[in-house]
Amino acid sequence: MTGEARDATGEGPLSGLTVVDCSQVLVGPFCTMQLGDLGAEVIKVERPGVGDQTRGWHPPRFSEEGPSAYFASVNRNKRSATLDLGSEEGQAVLRTLAADADVLVENFRVGTMETWGLGYEDLQEVNPELIYCSLSGYGEWGPDSEKPAYDLMIQAEGGMMSITGEDGGDPVRVGVAIADIGAGMYATQSILAALLARELRDAGGQKIDVSLLDAQAAWMSYMATNYFAGGEVPGKMGSAHPTIVPYQAFGTRDGHVVVAAASEKLWRAIGREGLVEDERFVTNADRVENREELVPILEAELGEYTTEEAVSLLTDYDVPARAVNDMADVFGHPQIEARGMRREVEAPSGAIEMPGSPMFLSETPTSIRRHPPELGEHTAEVLREAGYTEGEIDAFREADAI
Repeated sequence: MTGEARDATGEGPLSGLTVVDCSQVLVGPFCTMQLGDLGAEVIKVERPGVGDQTRGWHPPRFSEEGPSAYFASVNRNKRSATLDLGSEEGQAVLRTLAADADVLVENFRVGTMETWGLGYEDLQEVNPELIYCSLSGYGEWGPDSEKPAYDLMIQAEGGMMSITGEDGGDPVRVGVAIADIGAGMYATQSILAALLARELRDAGGQKIDVSLLDAQAAWMSYMATNYFAGGEVPGKMGSAHPTIVPYQAFGTRDGHVVVAAASEKLWRAIGREGLVEDERFVTNADRVENREELVPILEAELGEYTTEEAVSLLTDYDVPARAVNDMADVFGHPQIEARGMRREVEAPSGAIEMPGSPMFLSETPTSIRRHPPELGEHTAEVLREAGYTEGEIDAFREADAI
């Protein structure tokens, strides 16, 4: 299966399922976009006249009339319906949509949906099979549960910034909103597990609670267990690795190359006379202990080459080495092109480009079926499908409920 063939082959594994997406910004929309890529019908519920706040996060945008690039990045494969969830009419419509849905995703402040009569227990009354996923900064219990949060705050509070950047330098956030994206991935995983439990075990609907802080703590993985095991608080190491040497970026004459000698075989392949046999560097444990002696030696040697020369030399000896690519390099990469990871979708305002889905399924492929929607583009269509008459839809408009 090629990247270009995905949209033309079969139906996605979630085809036939309906997701009501009451989330905005990144964590929820990233989750629901994945469900949409997998074939689910996603209805994006947005505030009338305003919509998802990322609609206003521009420049850049693809055209004067088009959506912000940020909004477009996480909202393909969705239909947009505007609803004022603070109004009785909007709340009634959402209950109607939830009654026929398989999944609902929301990332309002903890307790907001309950205040509107749209919490998990409320919607279970109209749909006991509903998978209800709530996303928040800190989760639904604990001393900070009601506090708001942004990705930057969670990268700081969850430890990511303490291990990101150069030793002795200022704290640095990861270049993308990794706290939001990480929690969005856990949310997708949880939803798929709940759907499977409902299908295979007749588990019915259930509530999912995913928080950015929990997800960030979980993403500490081996850095956390290193701390638990040794009691030493890890710090910033630039591109280096705490337990593998050499495994980092090195400067070249015209850029940088990363070298990943993650085994003794790879280390021996570097093969410079005298270096491999040096008793300070014989095993990985030796190299970790003596990294301050080894790294300057490698820096001096690799600094004599261009990046292309260094990559070529190291790969000739089967040592994993790559250039540090910028975004233009990544999306001009022949492997990325071959895999169909740079995609284009037509929208009313013109063509929109975006990264493709990295999920390749041979029989039930992912697809890009819908452009990122205009605000309220599908409101009337969605309400008609839910059984509302044209007169009722007009009345909602007059009440500013849609």
